[in-house]
Amino acid sequence: MDLRRIMETVNMIDNENLDLRTTTMGISLLDCIDSDSDRACQKIYDKITTKAENLVKVARELETEYGIPIANKRITVTPISLIAAASGDSDYVKYAITLDKAAKAVGVDLIGGFSALVHKGYQNGDRVLIKSIPQALKETERVCSSVNVGSTRSGINMDAVKEMGKIVIENEKINPLNNGNLVIFCNAVEDNPFMAGGFHGVGESDVALNVGVSGPGVVKTALEKVKGESMDVVAETIKQTAFKVTRMGQLVGQEASKRLGVDFGIVDLSLAPTPAQGDSVANILEEIGLESVGTHGTTAALAMLNDAVKKGGIMACSHVGGLSGAFIPESEDAGMIAAAEKGILTVDKLEAMTAVCSVGLDMIAVPGDTPAETISAMIADEAAIGMINNKTTAVRVIPVPGKDVGDSIEFGGLFGYAPIMPVHKESSAAMINRGGRIPAPVHSFKN
Repeated sequence: MDLRRIMETVNMIDNENLDLRTTTMGISLLDCIDSDSDRACQKIYDKITTKAENLVKVARELETEYGIPIANKRITVTPISLIAAASGDSDYVKYAITLDKAAKAVGVDLIGGFSALVHKGYQNGDRVLIKSIPQALKETERVCSSVNVGSTRSGINMDAVKEMGKIVIENEKINPLNNGNLVIFCNAVEDNPFMAGGFHGVGESDVALNVGVSGPGVVKTALEKVKGESMDVVAETIKQTAFKVTRMGQLVGQEASKRLGVDFGIVDLSLAPTPAQGDSVANILEEIGLESVGTHGTTAALAMLNDAVKKGGIMACSHVGGLSGAFIPESEDAGMIAAAEKGILTVDKLEAMTAVCSVGLDMIAVPGDTPAETISAMIADEAAIGMINNKTTAVRVIPVPGKDVGDSIEFGGLFGYAPIMPVHKESSAAMINRGGRIPAPVHSFKN
């Protein structure tokens, strides 16, 4: 047993904010489909509470045994638009309420999968689910929703993009914080353990245990030891650090899967920040040599960081998946918040950064009078970046009623707070109202 490596890991946990960000159990609900929605909901509740009965208990046991904090315990399920379509119901709110009750019964923090996949077109169940989102999020506490509106293979469904802008505004009128539980994707992945965009894909096994590991503080501390060294050394340092962190996630994930009697899915090594001091992706980029995140060079530094994280993770574990890379939310990250407050970090710069990071415009607070068409245009821009670059992109944007640039909104907990960021005033309505589909790029044809 290597005492030095053990002590190194202990120090990461005690002083560098290393944690296992989430253990997420993915559960297939395909065998719960029923034309009677009451029967379907009962089957859903029974399956979740049976399969995930010991999820929180096992996670807590592992926390105690290994001394590794597990910040969140979560569940993802098959997209509900697929499960509920057989019912013929005019809304799917009862399905969301069922998910919420099941999540509370087993004690998990969040449950994802109130979702629809409409990247190439709508089925009836998709239309019903999307219209149900505002009321579903209003009536639940732990349910997360997502909609995939584009992919590299199919292009972008601009009708869905337009509709999702309206849904965001409907959420704003009910409770702007509900938009924190809604993600609009391009190229959504089936094994994402992070929320609010997680769902259990139809290509997954019946039940699987995925883990999400984080550790921005660990990476920053490692880089402090190579000040002034070349970018080659910086990249190698990040890669080696990501390797160690991923190994920890693999250890816990495999042990949890064994004790729960389910398949081990993937390790998602995403540098997911929190408002805690020293747990910031922005601080990593500044340690690389930027005076402030958002200045020139930010995109290049982030591209190198993201790539090195993935290389280290793949070297450590054969089953790396999910999103794996670096998250750049406006809230949650103390460094991002500070840069946004100074006006150094803008929506336009964040958009450029999303071309090379793990996700997209995440937890962006904007003025409450932002039109639905502008929200849709932001979604379209992110979807285009994902489609052309063959990567996952997403939008989680939060218009805040009565707030304007210079104000802020408090989310609380891991979400922290966010300054209201300016958006362009010029209208995109004529483009958004065209609808239809942006065709897939030419490089999507690979058969």
